[in-house]
Amino acid sequence: MGTPSPLAVLLLAVLLRAPPAAQGRPSFMVILADDLGWGDLGANWAQTKETPNLDELAARGTRFVDFHSAASTCSPSRASLLTGRLGARNGVTHNFAITSLGGLPLNETTLAEVLQAAGYSTGAIGKWHLGHHGRHHPTSRGFDYYFGIPYSNDMGCTDTPGYNVPPCPPCPRHGATTTRYGSGHGTTRWDLGFAAPNLWCERHGAPFSHSPSDKECYRDVALPLLENLTIVQQPVNLSSLTERYAEAAARFVQRASDSGRPFFLYVALAHMHVPLEVSVPPGSDVYGAALREMDALVGRLRRLAGPDTLLWFAGDNGPWAQKCELAGRLGPLVGAWQRTRGGSPAKQTTWEGGHRVPALVYWPGRVPAARSSRAVLSTLDIFPTLVALAGAPLPPNRRFDGLDVSPVLFGQSDVGHEVLLHPNSGAAGKDGAIEALRLAQYKAFYTTGGAKACDGSVGPEERHQPPLIFNLDRDIQEQEPLDVASAEYQAVLPAISRAYARALEDIATDNVSVADYSRDPAAVPCCSAQHVACRCQAPPAASLHRSTERRATRLCL
Repeated sequence: MGTPSPLAVLLLAVLLRAPPAAQGRPSFMVILADDLGWGDLGANWAQTKETPNLDELAARGTRFVDFHSAASTCSPSRASLLTGRLGARNGVTHNFAITSLGGLPLNETTLAEVLQAAGYSTGAIGKWHLGHHGRHHPTSRGFDYYFGIPYSNDMGCTDTPGYNVPPCPPCPRHGATTTRYGSGHGTTRWDLGFAAPNLWCERHGAPFSHSPSDKECYRDVALPLLENLTIVQQPVNLSSLTERYAEAAARFVQRASDSGRPFFLYVALAHMHVPLEVSVPPGSDVYGAALREMDALVGRLRRLAGPDTLLWFAGDNGPWAQKCELAGRLGPLVGAWQRTRGGSPAKQTTWEGGHRVPALVYWPGRVPAARSSRAVLSTLDIFPTLVALAGAPLPPNRRFDGLDVSPVLFGQSDVGHEVLLHPNSGAAGKDGAIEALRLAQYKAFYTTGGAKACDGSVGPEERHQPPLIFNLDRDIQEQEPLDVASAEYQAVLPAISRAYARALEDIATDNVSVADYSRDPAAVPCCSAQHVACRCQAPPAASLHRSTERRATRLCL
């Protein structure tokens, strides 16, 4: 007799512990913004005026001023949110490509899988970026329903290219059609039913699907929009994406309400990642107009949430500084020490501007209103906190970096992490390695580096032994590290060294996963290999009715 899978064990535990009906269990809505700066929330930074809905949520809920993403780039941050584990444990240490065969390792259990097993309706809307090929698709990772783009909104051309730095052209409309993948083998199709293009450049080591004149712009394959397993539009119309996300969320919530089950809705916004496709009113700038549009969408999503719904809003990482005027606002998190050496202290770095993000929780009657918490919290905490509130058990045989922070949410405590680890995220050091950490008000760096800045500079990678240590209570700008000879440095260094050693040992002795980062052009979502850039015609308006879902699934499989 074989050993039962961890998910089977989890399901059995849920069945034994679950209440007889859904009544009394809260619903959850997690909204994740993309590339949002700490200073992009008006409640955080008075100069910001474009977020009235988010500011109202902060006034009616609890705002976290010392809240951190689990990584400073897309895929690792999202993997950690959905597993409660750092990339050093869950295997996702850098971003997946459009040609990626793998994704979040299948032996990792997602928050959606736990809540689905507990009887929740589960839906994901927006950017996924945790693998789109085969069983890495959201509907194979615990989500009953998915509507969105499989990766970042700049990882494919569109007919509505919006604003970017540098500007990217729209998808080609004429020219040679995309050749079917594989000579003499017919049309190679995904497990999910997508025909893949033959991309010579990928097989020969050249940059994939980029314009010859600009390596940062995708040209060969259009950005797809998926509903469950079906491409419903390619290229996606970025001008209408915000509205379509709002409509999909409304349909999902209504369906969950009709079923009488609590729901978990994960909304991963395209905002504020470039390209920004937005109408800019007179007197406004592009970024401000896009920020206001994002805020309005959050307001619409909040109105979908009933009185028994906990809404948790956060950013996935800091702003992408190399996008210049299209990048977010750091507020006071300027990483001054790094800036004097070149490069950006924001996205992809372990400076505060890379991982300290706006965050708030709203739950009328449960979460205290008009409260600001200084507890050190993380997107890692979303998993264990929501699992606890749902009355479900944590998956067995693994350790978690996140905490159940329910007491902080309910105003009963203001204590979060004593130690918080910040993994390398592309600017310096090995991806996913832990070379920066927080201990109380102190932050230690064993490696530093700056990401590409607006001026094109990149800060050099520097190793520090003994580590650089900053006291964030009095130096939030990370300007002046403690003098190694000072009494303060000598007093805190032993505690930091012990915490660092314990953290590395804990990871080394855990059940650690390894992600598959192999690539193959056959993994590329392509609606029609016969048309340039994989173009296809959008089918009739999608529906959440069961008959439509069954019809679409049969079509794809």
